[in-house]
Amino acid sequence: MPTSQKMVTIKIDDETIQVPSGMKVINAAEKIGIHIPRLCYHPALSIEGACRVCVVEVKGFNHFLTACSQDVWEGMEVQTNSPEIRQARRDIVELLLDNHPMDCQTCDRDGNCELQKQAYRLGIRERLFAGKRKQLPVEDSGQSVVRTPEKCILCGRCVRVCSEVQGVSNLSQHGRGFHTVVGPANLANMDDSVCIQCGQCVAVCPTAAFLEKDHTERVWEALALPRDVKHVVVHTAPAIRATIGECFGMPVGTPVTGKLVTALRRMGFDGVFDTNFGADLTIIEEANEFLGRFQRDENLPLITSCSPGWVNFLEKFYPEMIPHTSTCKSPMQMTSTLLKTYYAAKKGLDPKDVYVVSIMPCVAKKFEAARPEHRMPDGTPHTDAVLTTRELAWMIKSYGIDFAALPDGDFDRPLGISSGAADIFGATGGVMEAALRTAAVKLTGKELGPLVFEEVRGVKGLKEATVHINGLDVNIAVSNGLTNAKAILDAAKAGGKKYHLIEIMACPGGCIMGGGQPYPPLDEDPMDPEIAKLRARALYDIDSHKQLRRSHENPAIEHLYEEFLGEPNGKKAHELLHTHYQARMPRGIR
Repeated sequence: MPTSQKMVTIKIDDETIQVPSGMKVINAAEKIGIHIPRLCYHPALSIEGACRVCVVEVKGFNHFLTACSQDVWEGMEVQTNSPEIRQARRDIVELLLDNHPMDCQTCDRDGNCELQKQAYRLGIRERLFAGKRKQLPVEDSGQSVVRTPEKCILCGRCVRVCSEVQGVSNLSQHGRGFHTVVGPANLANMDDSVCIQCGQCVAVCPTAAFLEKDHTERVWEALALPRDVKHVVVHTAPAIRATIGECFGMPVGTPVTGKLVTALRRMGFDGVFDTNFGADLTIIEEANEFLGRFQRDENLPLITSCSPGWVNFLEKFYPEMIPHTSTCKSPMQMTSTLLKTYYAAKKGLDPKDVYVVSIMPCVAKKFEAARPEHRMPDGTPHTDAVLTTRELAWMIKSYGIDFAALPDGDFDRPLGISSGAADIFGATGGVMEAALRTAAVKLTGKELGPLVFEEVRGVKGLKEATVHINGLDVNIAVSNGLTNAKAILDAAKAGGKKYHLIEIMACPGGCIMGGGQPYPPLDEDPMDPEIAKLRARALYDIDSHKQLRRSHENPAIEHLYEEFLGEPNGKKAHELLHTHYQARMPRGIR
């Protein structure tokens, strides 16, 4: 805290404290261990002041003030609890509940719902108002995000995260009074709007008004089929090993790679592979793509293409930057493609009989898997189902597996061998660092050189640096959260600074904070930078303890090129591992 910042003395519940001038009452109360109830408030978003659950008494006022929006001042006296305050909060939550579906026991957010929590804490045990309740259809026509407007409490969090953090502004409130509903422009379907499928609306929603599209039933059905009908395999993204343990009571940032493998085997998958293999492969293809452009000074900057939310954003908001974006498929799609080609051939299987499930931290991966360009010649998708971290955790619990007590298992080979460079893909800056590790070797011709590029690490939303490699200056930028991406892209377009390589991740903090990651415990911020730091540290720790630290050192990758793909960026590699993008005008706003 800067020493020059003015401090004020205030009184909260008869306790005198000093806090910075301009601090909100809700934050000042937390300094002395008082948690004021809230629903619309979110520390990473602008102040809405809509729900009124955080009302407090302030001396000198004959009406309640909202603690989330009220600044403190010198001599202020606040009362956060009284019979009148508790009754006011209770009335507000009762009104919300009486206009809310009565399906808590079958709701996805049961036990992790902020409205449910406030009802419990305020002692609401019955519904008192039997008036008309809003009845609106579920909008589940899209590939990734499901909108259930009946469960919306009009807190505005989804609207704010979509506009302020993601810069998409897809959501807004329509109608007035009792008929108000949150949705895209013209209340279009999510896939027909400018939605980029990132799922950050899901992450910040206090109820279940936004959820990811469920793929669990299709996976259960595939696992139940006879093995001579379907050969069901799974691969899991780098970030999952640093986050899924939270769903089973483990501390944030606990690496659980081995337990994850064992759990997947016990669920009945015929093969358990690592998306990290595809991440290493992505680096080989992308590094060669970058070096070619760098040496020719052509189509620079090169922008990474691993984040499907970013790719959706590119196609809808920055189509003019498509020529600058890597044509590499994401690690998920590379791994799935190889499972239905290379792996199927080695096992003597018909690709149609191989069912591929991917475990991802990202809601947008469901949309990516359904894209028509990610299909086999017969029309079947490379990735048949995508489970978020939350979905897989539920399935493991449903199966009766005691995750924390599991022994460590190993991924199947060859698509289970990976370098530490692949592990760090899950943290913002990780793709950039992995690419630099390989590009540095290619540029110098030496295996020596930095393994750690501190310039790109950390959860800061926008990072820029110049990396010096063998006498060459490589200008790089890393962005997470698409509002930050806009700043970099606009600068690149303006030509004020010449970037050579840009990494963009749609979600704040990267994949470790993806829209499909575990919900934090109630009262904790789902976008807390400290959570991001702990999860990222787990991935960096995994990397630092691996013998292989660069993608091009992976012997299984070398063998894949020798046996199957030919040369990096060659004809077969392009056919299987690269894709294309196109400008997309949302149908709902034409």
